[in-house]
Amino acid sequence: MPFPFFKQPDSMDCGPACLRMVAKHYGRNIKIQLLRKLCEVDREGVSLLGISDASEKIGFRSLGAKLNLSDLREAELPCILHWRQNHFIVLYRIKRNKYYIADPAKGLIALNEKDITSAWVSDKDENEGVALLLSPTPHFYEDDSGSQKTVSWSFLLRYLVTYRKLVLQLIFGLAIGTLLQLVTPLLTQSIVDIGINNRNLNFIYLVIIAQAMLIIGRVSVDFIRSWILLHISSRVNISILTDFLIKLMKLPISFFDSKMTGDIMQRMSDQQRIENFLTGSTLNTIFSMLSLVVFSVVLAYYNVTIFLVFLTSSILYLGWILVFLKRRREINYKSFEISSKNQSNIVQLITGMQEIKLNNCEQQKRWEWEHLQARLFKFNVKNLALSQYQQGGSTFINESTNLLITLLSAKAVIDGNLTLGSMVAVQYMVGQLNSPIQLFLSFIQGFQDAKISLERLSEIHELDDEEPIDKEFNHELPNNLSVSINNLTFKYPGAGSEPVLQNINIQIPQGKTTAIVGMSGSGKTTILKLLLRFYEPQKGEIKIGDQALGNISFKTWRSSCGTVMQDGFIFSDTIERNIAVGDETADKQKLRNAIKIANIQDLIDGLPLGLNTKIGAEGNGISQGQRQRLLIARAVYKNPQYIFFDEATNALDANNERVIMHNLKEFFDGRTVVIVAHRLSTVSNADNIILLRNGQIAEQGNHRELTKLKGEYYHLVKNQLELGT
Repeated sequence: MPFPFFKQPDSMDCGPACLRMVAKHYGRNIKIQLLRKLCEVDREGVSLLGISDASEKIGFRSLGAKLNLSDLREAELPCILHWRQNHFIVLYRIKRNKYYIADPAKGLIALNEKDITSAWVSDKDENEGVALLLSPTPHFYEDDSGSQKTVSWSFLLRYLVTYRKLVLQLIFGLAIGTLLQLVTPLLTQSIVDIGINNRNLNFIYLVIIAQAMLIIGRVSVDFIRSWILLHISSRVNISILTDFLIKLMKLPISFFDSKMTGDIMQRMSDQQRIENFLTGSTLNTIFSMLSLVVFSVVLAYYNVTIFLVFLTSSILYLGWILVFLKRRREINYKSFEISSKNQSNIVQLITGMQEIKLNNCEQQKRWEWEHLQARLFKFNVKNLALSQYQQGGSTFINESTNLLITLLSAKAVIDGNLTLGSMVAVQYMVGQLNSPIQLFLSFIQGFQDAKISLERLSEIHELDDEEPIDKEFNHELPNNLSVSINNLTFKYPGAGSEPVLQNINIQIPQGKTTAIVGMSGSGKTTILKLLLRFYEPQKGEIKIGDQALGNISFKTWRSSCGTVMQDGFIFSDTIERNIAVGDETADKQKLRNAIKIANIQDLIDGLPLGLNTKIGAEGNGISQGQRQRLLIARAVYKNPQYIFFDEATNALDANNERVIMHNLKEFFDGRTVVIVAHRLSTVSNADNIILLRNGQIAEQGNHRELTKLKGEYYHLVKNQLELGT
């Protein structure tokens, strides 16, 4: 079947057209208008990042990479290539040094290696070019009509469909293994009935050689099957975890305030359980069922009575296992809860060790951990007891069946209904039948565990994305960048919680600096979080010019905001990459400017590797003041239109604060700035100062106006600014 081709309607539509072709190749016909909107096409066209974002919104897993031709031959096709530095095309096949591309401007073309190198390779030194690798996730195949998505088994089985060629090879290997197992009891019977009875040693040698070859063949098939299974399971596991992380990163920031670290980590463990079930239990059980049917038919042919005994015991075995499923489900949920707390506790112990030692609470924290281990031990005892009851009954049924079948087959030989070879074959077949039965029962338990994990997984996948695909967002800010907060009321989630902000009305003019001050708990940081869209207000609205903030794309808004929060995060990476977060290659001019404004050159000069020094949890420790200067440098590097600082200088010494505030004064010029501070020396030059008290505005004006009032602001600052009385 030829590769689907769509011509680009406009000169700037090459990116959406390429994405449309790839989507059609995988079975979905998506309108170019939707893809154009998702790619955020403008007069300058579309970027690789825009295509990547759009592909993930319609259900692809994307990876942008610089590859050489050798890597490209190993890549999953079709993929999108950055072509001649100003265009995008689809590479959909490589065969015999011919590269088959779909150029949305020209059509389907076959190129040789020289042509593809001259048009695609951008880095001549490394002989590399830029490619966007795409693979469909289960979400890609879902109906995107806007209805709530439920994670079902079909959703998960689509991970296996992606690797259907490998799955078919695995199925073929399992089928061969089953046939080889079927031949073995027949050969054993022939040794006894023909070789031994006729005293024909040459025949026995021949059969033994045949059995040896079968064993070699079966072992070889098992080896190959294990390699294929490892390949599939590794890829499926990475795909499931990648899709889980993609979904997590699409969720609102407020989600992470309500989830413990251990909960999220345990859900990642759930992914492993589902992957094991899909790639291990499911495929093996399918072919064990084939073995069960084949060997059951052969056993019934040999002796119907023995077959009926085996069938009855199998039904009893199955019933016994099903009795315990409800209790196992309860234990599984309890296990998740305790394991989640254990994960969170361990993370807390490690990350909080400094505070633990400073406060001499080592014993208390260790005891808390030991109490949790005691609960875990009690749970494990209950789990073991349940497993022993289940295993004991299963063993009794199984062994009783084996003894009864041995008795019946021996009696049949004595009565002349079975030959001795047939008896040996029957015993072998019963042994082979026991294995599928036990595997099927394990499958039932694995199915239950995977189903429970799927339910927990559904809790995440069914949550609404921060930017739902069916809702239109503005991807450009209005000309008027002033911010207005109108009649805003907000309270944090939780029954009985009181409003943190009540009927707040604030005007934040474009290009001006607005400071928010007040006692702890007055709602200062909450206003900043609402402006940054951590949460949505319960009442009232926030507007940028004449547009509601809720109608502006989250990415568009945050890309326009430089932020320093109280608990800003330092990554385990180099200083350069901590400042230039989000850029693959740092802009040296912007980097130098950010370092200068944040006055952090002294820290960099004092380190042996300079900007390449690794800091964070896995690198050099830095002081709180150095950390804040890095966060300020990160915000400045973005060169944003809005600046939001939450206690950004409270850990700085007086000299550094003075230098940085002087540098920032020039940087603030023409930008809309909101500063939250306790340290009021940082806000005295603000164009407007808002004082909050218990979630309401108590006073408002500039520094001079508020000090003249001699109200709350005056009393709040008089000691710091030495105003006297």
